Amino acid sequence: MQINITGHHVDVTKALNDFIHDKFKKLERHYEYINSAHVILTVEKLSQKAEALLTIKGGEIFADSTTEDMYSSIDSLIDKLDRQLQKHKQKVIAH
Repeated sequence: MQINITGHHVDVTKALNDFIHDKFKKLERHYEYINSAHVILTVEKLSQKAEALLTIKGGEIFADSTTEDMYSSIDSLIDKLDRQLQKHKQKVIAH
């Protein structure tokens, strides 16, 4: 899976980059047909936002999360994406 990381008003450090790659490996274990992911990290005053667009076989999945800490935003984002991927996987299996 190819992961593109973009930061708006944020420097994407090596630690942040590694953290994102480790978290997306979890998604890849649950659903193997992920082609690419585009992650956008944004800081606006006190809120830190993480959003992602996954390109998968059969469509696209989008999720975003806003908290006061970037790492917790990414954790919440991964949980949302994981739920959406599992729901998509169940639909594919049902058909």
